[in-house]
Amino acid sequence: MKLLHNEPLLNAKLKDFQFEHMLDLTRPVPFALQQYEPGEIILHEGFALHSLLFLVQGKIKVTSSIETGKSLLLRFGHPFSIIGDIELIRNVPVQSRIEAVNECLLIGLSFDYIKQHEMKNPRFTSTLLDHLSYKLQTCTTASRVNLLASVENRFASYLMSTMSPGSNASFGMELQTDHIGEIASLLGTTHRHLNRVLQAFVQNRMLERNGQMIRVLDWDAIERASNGIRYE
Repeated sequence: MKLLHNEPLLNAKLKDFQFEHMLDLTRPVPFALQQYEPGEIILHEGFALHSLLFLVQGKIKVTSSIETGKSLLLRFGHPFSIIGDIELIRNVPVQSRIEAVNECLLIGLSFDYIKQHEMKNPRFTSTLLDHLSYKLQTCTTASRVNLLASVENRFASYLMSTMSPGSNASFGMELQTDHIGEIASLLGTTHRHLNRVLQAFVQNRMLERNGQMIRVLDWDAIERASNGIRYE
């Protein structure tokens, strides 16, 4: 993580995402502008969190792990997302692992400041409620998908959530096959099973496999295979 001392950039992001409609900016507010590189872990499960984080640029991956070390994909987040609202309200350690998918900018604001100045601000608490209800909705969807959807559905949904040219959350048009084991774990399946699904998609000319890279050939077919599910 890199702490940026860039007042013009900070002010531009505050204006872009209308922070004045959420927080009382008539007093000096101790914002911290943070930059994360692709693949960098923003938060680890179980760690203490001391600041609320607002994602204002980039894309994050949210996963939940169990004691065996395996992780399940919950959702991808993109601006404007709030990180740490559950931890703030419930006073609990970090509940999910947050990873930067691409270069991310986040604005941090300490819990101490929020508890002192903003918890009785109805505009702020309304924003928190909106984001919390969205997380409940997406986590419910993720649970249903991980329990009931086929691996074909889940893999197609993963592709639509991460690679689709029509997705606001898009971060790439190609997939590296050396990441298949990691993706299989996130989707709650085995490397071997996901490879069989991938091969079936290639045989049906939905995907093209070229060395270590996979490229989508038929987005309409991937959309149908996803069954309308998104990890967002």
